[in-house]
Amino acid sequence: MGNRSIKWGIVGLGNIASQFASDLLLIENAELTAVASRDLTKAEEFGGKFNALRMYNSYDLLFEDSEVEIIYIATPHNSHAELSIKALESGKHVLCEKPMSLSYKDAERMIAASKKHNVFFMEAFWTRFIPSVQDLLQKIGNGIIGDVNYIKADFAFHGSETENKRLFDKELGGGALFDIGVYPLFLSYIVLGYPKEITAQAVKHKNDIDLQTSMILKYEAAQSLLHASIVSESEMKAIISGTKGRIELNAPWYVADGYSLFINEEKEATFTLPTLGKGYSHEIIECQNCILNNEIESKLWSHQNSLDLSRIVEEVKTQIKLPF
Repeated sequence: MGNRSIKWGIVGLGNIASQFASDLLLIENAELTAVASRDLTKAEEFGGKFNALRMYNSYDLLFEDSEVEIIYIATPHNSHAELSIKALESGKHVLCEKPMSLSYKDAERMIAASKKHNVFFMEAFWTRFIPSVQDLLQKIGNGIIGDVNYIKADFAFHGSETENKRLFDKELGGGALFDIGVYPLFLSYIVLGYPKEITAQAVKHKNDIDLQTSMILKYEAAQSLLHASIVSESEMKAIISGTKGRIELNAPWYVADGYSLFINEEKEATFTLPTLGKGYSHEIIECQNCILNNEIESKLWSHQNSLDLSRIVEEVKTQIKLPF
């Protein structure tokens, strides 16, 4: 990256924003200029903890802050589209927490706004940028496990309806698919591309969100078995298997600190590739590089990549009859 500092703003100051802000402090030429919450006390506490220069009780005031260059949007899912578009229309670059929207139509609107106003936009799929994923994609591309024909990935945990109301809130876009199901779908997409067929089944909550969803993605000569749950646990390993061998990502795979390589059923090697901080740092670096190079999208996780994934999620959403 160049020497110039990039000035960040953060909208929505929950747990993920706290982890993101911690990683932002690790980046030498990143500066937290402003934060915004509808609760000024919360903004002041968050800003004080992470050395923000200004704290606002209005998202609009942050959008109007002339010093802020890029805004990280970490509000609940249902507000991602409108806030991203508003920030882009204000001339700000945007890193929007995944999933970028609850519908493919909104995803298209967000990308269109980025292009219209010639400002950078990226969906915050931090897993795409962690060292383990970067490295294994390169190895797979070089044919180390042959032709990939099977992926197994899940993301599951016991969620508490009393402790994490947002996760179970239909109005906020809660449920397994949009909160965590996008991760295994993402892994299948970055390795195998867009599927030929998608099949999905879900167990629903009484309010109609999905508590757990299982998905099969079918390709020309491959399948992915994927699962997401907010009511049960899993190992959270991921397996990518090919005609010559397989790769097993360490748990939890979405922020893996390494992986094992097996060739002909024998363990060939173990690779240790820790993240910087929690792991959000790598997507921060990517955003800053793109901005310094006057690019409006990342080559590693492009506008089209986000649109493709949004279409896949939309098909699953339709099949399991989510109300969003």
